[in-house]
Amino acid sequence: MKKVSLLLAAVMASGMILSACGGSKTADPSTGATTAAANGETTAPAEGAANGLDLAVRIGPDPETIDPALNSAVDGGNMIVQAFETLLIVDSENKIVPGQAESFEVSEDGLTYTFKLRKNLKWSDGTPLTANDFVYSWKRLADPNTAAPYAADMLGYVKGYEEAAKGNIDALGVSAPDDNTFVVELSVPCVYFSKLVTHASMVPVEKATIDANGDQWTLKPETYVSNGPLKMIEWVPGSHITFAKNENYWNADKVTLNTLKFVLMEDTNAAYSAYQTGEVSMIKEPPTEEVPSLKGTEDFHVEPIMGTYYLDFQNQKEPFNNPDVRKALSLVIDRDYVANTVMQGTYTPATNFVGPGVSDAEPGTFFQDVTKERNGKNYFDPDNYEADVAKAKELLAKAGYPNGEGFPTIEYMINDAGYHKPVAEYLQNCWKEKLGINVDIKVVEWATFTPTRRAGDYQAARDGWVYDYDDPSNMLNLMMSTSGNNNAKYSNPELDKLLNEANSTADVAEHYEKLHEAENMILEDAAIAPIAYYNDFWLQDPKLKGTWHSPYGYWFFQYATME
Repeated sequence: MKKVSLLLAAVMASGMILSACGGSKTADPSTGATTAAANGETTAPAEGAANGLDLAVRIGPDPETIDPALNSAVDGGNMIVQAFETLLIVDSENKIVPGQAESFEVSEDGLTYTFKLRKNLKWSDGTPLTANDFVYSWKRLADPNTAAPYAADMLGYVKGYEEAAKGNIDALGVSAPDDNTFVVELSVPCVYFSKLVTHASMVPVEKATIDANGDQWTLKPETYVSNGPLKMIEWVPGSHITFAKNENYWNADKVTLNTLKFVLMEDTNAAYSAYQTGEVSMIKEPPTEEVPSLKGTEDFHVEPIMGTYYLDFQNQKEPFNNPDVRKALSLVIDRDYVANTVMQGTYTPATNFVGPGVSDAEPGTFFQDVTKERNGKNYFDPDNYEADVAKAKELLAKAGYPNGEGFPTIEYMINDAGYHKPVAEYLQNCWKEKLGINVDIKVVEWATFTPTRRAGDYQAARDGWVYDYDDPSNMLNLMMSTSGNNNAKYSNPELDKLLNEANSTADVAEHYEKLHEAENMILEDAAIAPIAYYNDFWLQDPKLKGTWHSPYGYWFFQYATME
């Protein structure tokens, strides 16, 4: 077996490590020093370490769920990453470093991963955590009774997953030869498997607390048993969730927080007021009307993340089951105006589905750039906007709705946060003015919004995806008919076949070639309508130090200090 350094750099914008499942060789490891921020070696001043910091932040409202297997939203993920830890973790420099595993090995054929856990790991309740907990947790993720939206995306390459997904969870290729050894067998090599392991859905969960409490295990501090830097101590729905330092965490001595309070607010104006009064020291997405005056201040931060803001059309419902209708609605959207005017430059106009910073086959190349080179242009080009509008009108007439005649009123569903409402109002005006189509905006509370969208109980809805790992498949796989995150209910056997081939080939170049073909198919069929590429923007007290923000949309607070 090959020993793989845990100081392996995660695939970043530089494209230093090729990303493709099915490669016949393991990725070459790169070495270097683990960052201090990841292990807390230099981020905690003596005062912070001695007294701890009581920190309050606002990421969003009550999460739909904080069950690691069920969550698919960034707000819930931000809480899960504070309380749980995976075998491998991503540090402040976006490098893969030791988590619950202190090392791992990959077999020569790339099909077997052997993780060595740290000795004497414990759950937050003080009971031992062993390799068998990972066996249980990964089987639970695969179990169809769990209905985990990420199951196929994270475990699809593990041997026996298809049988496990049908109910035979013991067929999943995971085992624990001893308490400190966790073995994973893959059905095909996957050179980015070490990155999949860092995803929040891949954390261990304690069998005893789930057996005793069922689906309710996440709702109370005494049953929300975790293994990360922090543990839950209080949840008052509609008010706050508070975490405290987990004294049983293997690196607890380096954790500088005493408590971390997530103030639960959907109203951005209320969050802004809480920031101004000092109730919270950080808020995600201040009110959009405040952005112009906040730009340039030391409190205001804008950083790109790998993700795309897009619209879902419920592909199974008329008239959205007609690709000409979907394409017409997509083509008339002025993405440059939306990103730079409606969203005040805090987003970047979408030119394709896969956005910037995502690697391609050759080191140092990017998928978006290669797409433009292949096609001679981006799919959405501001210079071609008027021609796109003309084409949209032709397509709508072809679909039987000339100038919008006879087209039913569209109900467009959003949650009222960030720029969702201004974008919805733009679409309402745009589709009426350009196509003669009426739109009703339906505002739904966040706790209801995501399950309603996932169930397909809507006509059109806002959506978005932030990458979990640096490979275009992470975005494109959303459109597979089997994906639990396919909110548009798009189903195309040709696309499924193409993506399955892309994800199982042993040829890296072929992997990316097929992904380019898949993106073109998705855009030509207008399965969804890309609008803009994400940036995260937030306010943070300048005195708050030691935190970091990842390109996957997470903030990390465990080593925070206050000057």
